[in-house]
Amino acid sequence: MPGAGRARRLLHPCPQPPEEPPAPEEEQDLLLAAAYVSDAQYNRNIPFETSPRAIRLYYFYNHWTMRFATYFFICVDLSLALFEEPALFPVPFLATSLVEVLCLTAFFGRLIHFAKVTPQMVFWKDMKNICIMVAIVLTLIDLIIYGSLEAVNIHSIRWSRVLRPVFLINFPESRQIRRAFRSIRNTLPDILYVFLLFMFNMLIFSLMALKLFGDRDLKTVEGSAYFTNILEIAFELYVLVTTANSPDVMMPAYDFNWWYSLYFITYLIINTYIFMSVFLAVVYNNYRKHLKNEIRKLAYLKRHKMLEAFNILKVKVGTEFVVKEAQWRRLAKVVAPDISSSHLELLLRISDEGQKGHVDKMNFLRLADLLNIQVVTVNIKRHPLEAWMPQLYQSSASLWVQKVVRHRAFVWVYDVIILINAIFIALEEKNPFISYAEWVFLFLYITEILLKLYTFEPRVYFGRKQFWNWFDTLIIIAALVATVATTTIQPARKYNSQQILDIVLVLRILRLLRVIVSIQRFRVIVTTLINIGPAMLTFGGLVLVVYYVFAIIGMEVFHGKVRFFGPNATTPDALVCGNPALKDSAFARDKYCKNNFNNLASSFILLMELTVVNQWHILAGGFALVTHQAAKLYFIGFHVVVVILIVNIFIAFILEAFFVAYSLEKSEVETAIEKKIQELRMGIQEEEMQDGKLIDNVESKDSGFHGDDGDNKRKTLKGLYFRIASKKYRTVDTLLQQMFESEIAPEDETPSLDEILNFSPSDIYPKNPSFENSA
Repeated sequence: MPGAGRARRLLHPCPQPPEEPPAPEEEQDLLLAAAYVSDAQYNRNIPFETSPRAIRLYYFYNHWTMRFATYFFICVDLSLALFEEPALFPVPFLATSLVEVLCLTAFFGRLIHFAKVTPQMVFWKDMKNICIMVAIVLTLIDLIIYGSLEAVNIHSIRWSRVLRPVFLINFPESRQIRRAFRSIRNTLPDILYVFLLFMFNMLIFSLMALKLFGDRDLKTVEGSAYFTNILEIAFELYVLVTTANSPDVMMPAYDFNWWYSLYFITYLIINTYIFMSVFLAVVYNNYRKHLKNEIRKLAYLKRHKMLEAFNILKVKVGTEFVVKEAQWRRLAKVVAPDISSSHLELLLRISDEGQKGHVDKMNFLRLADLLNIQVVTVNIKRHPLEAWMPQLYQSSASLWVQKVVRHRAFVWVYDVIILINAIFIALEEKNPFISYAEWVFLFLYITEILLKLYTFEPRVYFGRKQFWNWFDTLIIIAALVATVATTTIQPARKYNSQQILDIVLVLRILRLLRVIVSIQRFRVIVTTLINIGPAMLTFGGLVLVVYYVFAIIGMEVFHGKVRFFGPNATTPDALVCGNPALKDSAFARDKYCKNNFNNLASSFILLMELTVVNQWHILAGGFALVTHQAAKLYFIGFHVVVVILIVNIFIAFILEAFFVAYSLEKSEVETAIEKKIQELRMGIQEEEMQDGKLIDNVESKDSGFHGDDGDNKRKTLKGLYFRIASKKYRTVDTLLQQMFESEIAPEDETPSLDEILNFSPSDIYPKNPSFENSA
C-alpha cells in the first residue's frame, strides 16, 4: 500500500530519550486530572475531595474489584429470600441472618469508603446515603426482633426484606436504574390526572351497569349473581380493560338481550383503545421530556469535568492555553492503562492535528469521547501454510480455491445447504435415507471449516470476537460426536441417547441464525437489537426491583394459602389446592394450584403471569377467596405499576432507542478518527480484509472476486492497520446521549455546576411557544 511505510513511521516514531519523571506536585495534578477524565468517560457524577489521599481512595473506590464486590454482596443479599421462610431451599435462620449481617457490613464499609472521598456536606445531603444507612439500621432492628421472637417460638414477619432493593438502587454504580426511577417519579404527576379521569369514567360505567343489570336477576356461569355489587362490577370492568375476561363478562347480558352488547362495545372503545392509548402517549411524552433533561445534565457535567482536567494541566503557549504533548500522553496512559502505543499515537494525531507538540482546549475536551470509541488494531499476518509451503500455497490452484472461499457465492451456497439440512431434520430420522443424508451434511460442514481454515489465518478465524465461527465449529463437532455415538451405540441397544440427540438437533437448527444475519435488512434489525441490549438491561433491573418488592409482600400475605400436591394428585385437598375456600372456583377448576406465593421462584413466575395479564383476574379472584376481597387491590396495584406504567415506559424507551439505532450515523468524534486513519493510510475497510466476513459477522460485507488487482491488493495487506470496531455502544449513557444529542443545545458556553444540577425540563422548551420555535 503506497505510503504505508510513512504511516508506520508516524505511529512508531524513533526512540526518544526517556522523559524525566514528573515532580510529586505534577504527579498529583496528573492523577486529579485523570480522575476527572475517567469520570467524564464513564459519566460518573461523584463529587470527591481533591487531596492526595482522597484521590487515591477515589481510584480504589472505582476499581473494578470494588464494584464487583458490591454487586456480589447485593446479589447475595437479594438471593437470601430463596433460603428464608417461605423457602425454596430451606436453611436455618441463624445461617441466613449471619450472611445478611455480612452483606450489611460490606454495604456499610462501602458507604464509609464513599464518605472518605466526598466532602462531608455533600455526603450528608445526598439522600442515597441516608437511604442506605436507614435500610441498614432497620434491617438490623428487624433481625434482632425476629430472632428474639423465633427463640421463644413466636412467628413474626420479616418486614425488612422489602428494603433489600434499596441497596441495588442507591449505590452509585446503579445510576441507570436510579435515572429510570427518577423519570418515573417525574412522570407520575401527569399520569395521575389521566388515571383519575380513567377511574372516574370506569366508575360512571360501573354505576350504569348496576342500574342496567342489577335488577335483571342474571346469573354468571358459576351461578352467582351478575353485576349486583358495585365493587365487583368495578373490578370486572377494570379487568375488561385488559381484555382478560372478554367476552365472558359480557355473555350473561348478551344472552339476555343482544342490545346490551353495545354497552360493552362502547366501554371497550373508550377505555381499552382510547384511554390506554392516551396513557402510552402521556407516558411517552413526559418520560422522553424528563429523560432528555437527565441527558442534558449528563452532557454538561461531562464537559464540566473535562474543563476541570484541562484547567489543571494547561500551560500558556503564545496567546492560548494548551496541554503539552508529554502531559497528554501521561494522562491518557493513566486513564486507559491498557491502551496500546499505536492506538495512543493515533489519538494524539487526531488531537494534535498540526503536530505542534501540544493539544488545544477544544481537542482536549474530546479526549473522553475518543477513549470511548473502540478502535481495533489489526495486525495482519501471513497464513502459516504460506510460510511453510509458499510455492504450494501461492500456486494457481491454491489461489483459485482461496478466491472461491472468499466469494459471497460460497456463503450463499452453504446458506442453501443449511436450509436443506433443516428440511431433512424436520423429516423422520428413522428413515435410512435421512440417516445417510446426515453424514453427507456433516461432510459438507467439515469441508467448509477446513476450506476456511485453509484460506483465512487460523488465529483470526478463531479470534476472540468470532462468535459465529466458534459456534459453527462446536455445533459441527457436537453433531459429529452424536452421530457417531448414535451409529455405534444404538445398534447394541445398550443405551438410548435420544435426549443427547434432541439437544444436538436443536443446536443444529440454530445454525439457521447464520442465514438470518446474512440478509441485509435482517442484519440491520439484529444489529439494532444488539446495540440497545445494554439499555434494555436497565429496565430489567427496574423490573427486578418491582418484582422483588411485590414478591416479598405476596409471600408474607399469601404464603401457604394455596398448595400444590403434584400433577397427578386426586385427593380432595389436591382438587381445591389445599384450601376449602377454593371449592368450585375457577382457580381450582383450571388447576392453578402451582401459581402461589410459597417461595420466591413461584412468586416471580406468578408475577410474570400477571404481567402477561391473560387470566390474571382468575388468579386475583383465587387469592381473594382464600384471604379477603381486599386482596384484589394487591393485584390491581401490581397491574397499574408494572403493566400500565413500567411497560409503557419500556415501550417508549425502546421506540426512541430503536429509531436512533436503526438510523445510526457515525458521531463527529468517530468520523474524525476514521478520517485520521485514512490520512495516515493505515485504514482498512472490513471488505478489504483478508478474513472478509470474519471480523464482525453481523456488520461486515463480503467481498467478491477481485481478479489480479484483488490478489495484489491482498498481498500488500501485511502489518499494522486500524478500523472502528463497531457501532455498538460502550455504555448505556452513550446510547442515551446519541438519542438526544441533536436536540441538546450546542455547548459553546458551559453553565456553572449549580446551574447544571438545577436544570429542569422546562428549560429545554421555549417559554412562549410559537409556530416558528415549535418547528
